[in-house]
Order: sequence, then C-alpha cells, then structure tokens
Amino acid sequence: MTSTPPIVTNDQIASILEQVADQLEAQHANIYRIDAYRAGAAVVRGHESSIQELALTGGREALDALPQIGSSLSGSIEEIAYSGRLRLLDRLHGRLSPVELFKRVPGIGEELAERIHRELDIDTLEALEVAAHDGRLDAVAGFGPRRLEAVRDILATMLTRSARGRARRFDELEKAGAQVSAPTGAHVRPDVGLLLKVDQQYREQAEADSLPRIAPRRNNPDGAAWLPILHTYEDGWHLTALFSNTDRAHELGRTRDWVVIYFERDGDEGQCTVVTEYRGPLAGKRVVRGREDECELN
Repeated sequence: MTSTPPIVTNDQIASILEQVADQLEAQHANIYRIDAYRAGAAVVRGHESSIQELALTGGREALDALPQIGSSLSGSIEEIAYSGRLRLLDRLHGRLSPVELFKRVPGIGEELAERIHRELDIDTLEALEVAAHDGRLDAVAGFGPRRLEAVRDILATMLTRSARGRARRFDELEKAGAQVSAPTGAHVRPDVGLLLKVDQQYREQAEADSLPRIAPRRNNPDGAAWLPILHTYEDGWHLTALFSNTDRAHELGRTRDWVVIYFERDGDEGQCTVVTEYRGPLAGKRVVRGREDECELN
C-alpha cells in the first residue's frame, strides 16, 4: 500500500492559493497574509516549469528560493504537491472534520475513519500517528498488521517532510514506542499566555456576534453558517480560532466551551484546544490541553 501524489498543475496550485486568499479576506484576516497568498499564486502560475515536481524533488528549500515564496507558503505548496489539497483551505471553508482528514490517508475509508474518531476520540493526523504506535489503533476493528504498518509508513511520509515537523512530534512518538531519531530543531509554539489571550478574544467576540461565520460540513444538517471564526496576528504568529465541532464536543455539550486554535509562524505550525477545567487546582479556569502545568504558572 503506497501513497502516490496526484498530478497537480501550476494553475491548480495557484487556484488553491487564490482561494485561500479570498477566504482569508472574507474572514477579515491579516491583509499581509492575504497579499502573500495572492503574490505566491502569481509566481506559481507564471513559473515556466512544474512547481509540483520542484516540491517533490527539492522540498521546501527549493520552494523557499522562489521569489515571493516564504516558509509559510512553501509549506502550503508542498502539501498541495503531495496531496492535491490544502488543509488550510478546507478549514477556512469549514470542511475539515476529523473524519474527512483521516480519509485522506490511503487505506482509511469513510467507515474506518468514523470508527477511529469515535473510538479513540482523536482529531489530528499527529494524534493518529501516535495511536498507530502505542497500540490504540491496533485495537480498532479493521486494522490488521499489514494495514497498521502501511498507515504508519504513510503518516511518516505525510508528516515528516521537514526537521521541524519531526521536532514537534518526537516526544509523543518516542513515548508511544516508535523508533524515531532525535530532532535537530527546537519545538516552537506560542506560549500559553498568548493562546489564552486569543481564546478570550475569540469567545468575547463570538458572544458579541462580531465575527464572520462559516458553515461546517459536519454536525450541521441544515448547512447553516453558525461557526464563528477569528483570524489574528500576534507576536509573529498567524492564529485562527473557532469552537470545536467534533462529535465529542457535541456529545458533551461543549461546543461553546472548547476552542480550537491553529497557529503558524515561519513554517512551524500546529493546533491546540483551550477548555474550561472542571477539576483540580485549575477548576473553573481556562487551560490549554496538554499544557496544564504552564497554565498554572501563567
């Protein structure tokens, strides 16, 4: 079982970048980010040779060398080159549910993706990779040894195209029993103070009904544009915040409490969830999941 990138032309890549710019503009994002995607689209469309081939053979280094293409854009172009799609655009359209995300992994169909999300309560490819190594994915019906090994290999290819990507995931993968090499770069992410500030800003503006809304594909049978979305730029980070629309959030009635924040700066990217803590010394306070110790000191 292997993953072969679909063929994408320069015009197709440029079109995706332009759609990102259009969505960012409609959702009141930073004007410089909007302009960067439009400028990058123009460079890609006018390039004399295949941008996909350049990405697949030269990686981000080769893309970074193009005019108007910085580290953020090179990451987006590389993702399109490998998958034919861009998670950022799906997120901006409200289409990126965990099930849709898992279905992009060859060997995982709709039914299996639903089962993974429901039984393991995970919603990112990074979390799926950890589950593939720590035994949880093996316990999901439909995963035999061959499929499990293939998914591990495919996720490694999808998620480790840069040293920075490996650095972000090294600790969790090592704890899960994966044989991984120590990262060469530092794990870069926003501090919890900034994340909590964005969380508060998002919830206040959502309550005031002052944010643009998108219509998520999942858990939205009427197709209503109900999900507020915030784009902001702080300390060099591009941050996007929106309420969690996962099945779990709906089951527990936490859709107006759990806030997912996506962040990106100079090619370093990730996501976190901010929630109200109900137990322990932080009870009643907003915390960043997985970083409770830092929140206690904040």
